[in-house]
Amino acid sequence: MALDPFTQKLLLDWFVGLDTPEGLRAELIEGELVVTPVPDGHHEHCISRIVGQMYRRTPTDMQFSASKGLILKSADGCPQDHVIPDGTFVPEEPRLFRGADPWMPCEGVTMVLEVTSSKPRTDREIKRRCYARGGIPFYLLVDREASRITLFNDPETDDYRELHAVAFGKPLTLPEPFAFDLDTSDFL
Repeated sequence: MALDPFTQKLLLDWFVGLDTPEGLRAELIEGELVVTPVPDGHHEHCISRIVGQMYRRTPTDMQFSASKGLILKSADGCPQDHVIPDGTFVPEEPRLFRGADPWMPCEGVTMVLEVTSSKPRTDREIKRRCYARGGIPFYLLVDREASRITLFNDPETDDYRELHAVAFGKPLTLPEPFAFDLDTSDFL
């Protein structure tokens, strides 16, 4: 449902001022408020394994955030999307996180990471569209329900033109600037 500009601004102002209860994360995605509980241990295990490999194996120095809010281009008729990826990777230089507001523009983000939780459709479809609209070059999705990991790349409008998926246990080749095979055997 398309909202008029005044209603979009009211919704965005309300969202930005929202005091989310402890233990919950709130995002504004395609005009809807999405509230999710704190992730479980397996969710965090997958993120930890990916981040560890990034720091040890990629030739490019990266910064990582597990809580950085991103402002993304919205779907038509909606206020700007405000999404908190499970992980955000940016190049070491320039230091995009240093001095950034709680919600920062997505320009300069190299890759976002999501691990499915209680609402996998949000990660599989809705956030995928958001990240593509934002022009984020890579979206890495760990789909626990499907037991696979997918790298989406080459964003265009509302989606990514390419995807590479493997079952848990198989390596996933990450292209430049990462340039290594991500080991997923520990996700089983």
